[in-house]
Amino acid sequence: MTEIPYRYERDRDTASLHAEFDELEPGAETAVTVSVAGRLMLRRVQGKLAFATLQDSTGRIQLFAKEGRTPSFEAFCALSLGDWIGVQGEVVKTRRGELSVMADGWTLLAEARRPFPDKWHGLSDVDTRYRQRYVDLWVTDESRRVLQLRSRAISLLRRFLEERDFVEVETPVFHSIAGGAPAKPFVTHHNALDADLYLRVATELYLKRLVVGGFEKVFEVGRTFRNEGLSPRHNPEFTMMEVYEAYADYGDMMRLTEELVAHLATELRGTTKLTYGDRELDLTPPWRRATLTELVEEHAGVHVDVDMPLEELGAVAAAHGVEVDAAWGPGKLVLEVYEKTTESALWGPVFVCDYPKEVSPLARSHRSKPGLAERFEAIVAGRELANAFSELVDPDEQRARFEDQARQKAAGDKETMELDEDFLRALEYGMPPTGGLGIGIDRLVMLLADAHHIRDVLLFPTLRPEQ
Repeated sequence: MTEIPYRYERDRDTASLHAEFDELEPGAETAVTVSVAGRLMLRRVQGKLAFATLQDSTGRIQLFAKEGRTPSFEAFCALSLGDWIGVQGEVVKTRRGELSVMADGWTLLAEARRPFPDKWHGLSDVDTRYRQRYVDLWVTDESRRVLQLRSRAISLLRRFLEERDFVEVETPVFHSIAGGAPAKPFVTHHNALDADLYLRVATELYLKRLVVGGFEKVFEVGRTFRNEGLSPRHNPEFTMMEVYEAYADYGDMMRLTEELVAHLATELRGTTKLTYGDRELDLTPPWRRATLTELVEEHAGVHVDVDMPLEELGAVAAAHGVEVDAAWGPGKLVLEVYEKTTESALWGPVFVCDYPKEVSPLARSHRSKPGLAERFEAIVAGRELANAFSELVDPDEQRARFEDQARQKAAGDKETMELDEDFLRALEYGMPPTGGLGIGIDRLVMLLADAHHIRDVLLFPTLRPEQ
């Protein structure tokens, strides 16, 4: 068995070689010796010559081996696709114009003991790309492109906020109360405390505690967990960015959202005018602002309002295919009609404003429209990208909202929030007017990368266990 070294001294990557030497004339020699390393992705042997493709994290370059010049030439020709190798040799341009590294010396760095594809064809299991991402990243250029874009997007997002004096923090993943969003949590047990804990469904309530504590501009980019189904837009663990700014309201959050998304589009795609799927999408600010009820009337041709009689609202909802629950109030019915008839039809980008207060338990009541809350969702390409509020800061009203949620839970709604006494105690110390914003990072990357399934933007998406 070949002895594998403990380290390998590489002095160049493939991208730097192309940047420095691509302009060489065919047949040129450089007398420059380099050391490169990566996976062997292609190989062809032509008698006393062998050509191979070496791939590293920055790109590919050809290797050129000659019998009599390349040590252990037969062993080099017998390498398997997927083997990791290090190669030392002169940089040359072949007569056919291919930039190459002469294999004047080479070292086996890792053996691919499973067959390694050079192209991804003939797979019977459509999930294999996601299960074996460690292979997919080598053989599917689009996967590597999208996932590198994701990394850069998060880096740019952090820089954008930090340049505006936001402070990044980390809040607990284990919560004693599942709060901050209407969602079904994952439950675990802490043995030392002999207590059940929940994986967080949102970071909201802890970030608001920090505003109370004097962090006037705060954000977190973190993993969030919801014990719900899988779909092209949903994964049980996903990444959220939440932002809270003291002295701001939901109007300020609209401006922050459109400026942030436009900035990322410009940096990553070179323009705010994108194509998503086969449709054009212009992310240039300002985005349209419209109320939820205006958009329902525009797209469904029907008027709904939280002030309408409950029976009339129920009839409208049923007529549009909503399975009405007798426990729902007018706000829930209005939301259901919107989601059934309008949301997916909105190409946008559009800020859907002024949600019913009944379905917005953490948002401040609208300053001029009773029954509504100062809440918006940013809809882009038919799906929610962001959710934001003028935050509810009154501890008495927040307690009443939590108590209403508790009544809904007792009536059978499993996705309502619980009453959080410590959060209420924090509000009682005083929280200034605050704007809050949440953006789903996975959906944002889908938009910027023109990806259409959430699994394409996750390195390791949740999948059914292998049989």
